[in-house]
Amino acid sequence: MLNLSQIIIANQQFTSFNELEEAIREYTKQGERFFRMDVKPQYFDTPDDWEDRLEASFSGYNR
Repeated sequence: MLNLSQIIIANQQFTSFNELEEAIREYTKQGERFFRMDVKPQYFDTPDDWEDRLEASFSGYNR
């Protein structure tokens, strides 16, 4: 299972929510099947609908 906290810790160089979304898409392409949002991203541009957007990124739907 892929945890959001693991992605954030492994990619501390990210400075925006968009970078996080792209990373999640890449993990999906590598075959990850399960995703858990165990923390809220603390980027300056984290939108109010961050959970929906990350779920869409993981599921393969681009906005």
